[in-house]
Amino acid sequence: MNQRIKAAWEGRISGCLLGKPVEILSMREGKDSLESYLKKSNSFPLRDYVNHLEHPLIKGLSINCCKGKIVRAEQDDDITYTVLALMMLEEHGLNIDTDDIARTWINKLPAGATFTAEREAYINLLKKMDFGYQFGGKRGFNIEEINDNEFNDWIGAQIRIDMYGWVLPGQPVKAAELARRDASLSHRGCAVECSAYIAGLAALIPICENRLSAVQKALELIDRNSEAFEAVEMGIAAAGKSSDAIIKKYQELSPVHSLNNLAIVVWSFLSFQSSFDEAVGEAVSAGWDTDCNGATVGGLIGLDEGIIPKKWTDPWKGKVITSISGLGELNLDNLVQRTETLIQKFSFELKNV
Repeated sequence: MNQRIKAAWEGRISGCLLGKPVEILSMREGKDSLESYLKKSNSFPLRDYVNHLEHPLIKGLSINCCKGKIVRAEQDDDITYTVLALMMLEEHGLNIDTDDIARTWINKLPAGATFTAEREAYINLLKKMDFGYQFGGKRGFNIEEINDNEFNDWIGAQIRIDMYGWVLPGQPVKAAELARRDASLSHRGCAVECSAYIAGLAALIPICENRLSAVQKALELIDRNSEAFEAVEMGIAAAGKSSDAIIKKYQELSPVHSLNNLAIVVWSFLSFQSSFDEAVGEAVSAGWDTDCNGATVGGLIGLDEGIIPKKWTDPWKGKVITSISGLGELNLDNLVQRTETLIQKFSFELKNV
């Protein structure tokens, strides 16, 4: 079994579960309220799953992601989109395009499982497409009509694209290209560049000698004039220090914007290299989009280290739930095996081009 891929899945899922209980609290009330809750629940500093303490913004599935209450990885868009990308690559391979992604959403992803930019894109698709398009017919609209929405520089695309890097180790340009095809369905500008960056970084980690090298090399994949480039540089500059400079710079942005959260991901990935607990714990404690950042950092560390401490994985027992229509409960080992199959398939294809 490819230990890097298994750890990437484990890290992404565990990081997501860590941040999920406090996601809405962080978004609505900010970092100070988040820290206050963590302290009151005896979860600070955050080095394990969050202890549950009653709070009006922590309810439903979020409670099921608290320490002592986890029996499976509950559904969350951060994991749903990772599984969906796996399924799309299995069906379409490296020739996957934005239309394939659009049709997959319509046919397999419930509208209620989408949010912000994704939901707006979904609505636009329903308005613009005909019935033939859904089943492979020609597109009678421009993608720019679909990604034209007020949320198209937010984080949604950035959480959808890890898989493209996972299945293309050592092929960062191709990984970034696939990420752009996916991201452009719902996003534009800096959000697309952020997505390309994370996918490219994931493809680089297995072949680079250290994390900093991979982080810096991934910058070559995105527009140097993009705000995404600046966000990565902010994360690099803050490495080993507090996240205060990042928080100050981006304090006016939405808590679910692509830029502020990308900077936190880079900062955490570089700052806490001796401890998975610290890296995901501090990524979540920094606030903003806690489950997304926990998931992204966790997945990147899994790729780098090839192992995730069992205290994070034992509670959910390899059981994974998504929002994808008709799937039911998934098994981690099966997801890992399917990902490994794609790595082998794409490696063979690219060698024989």
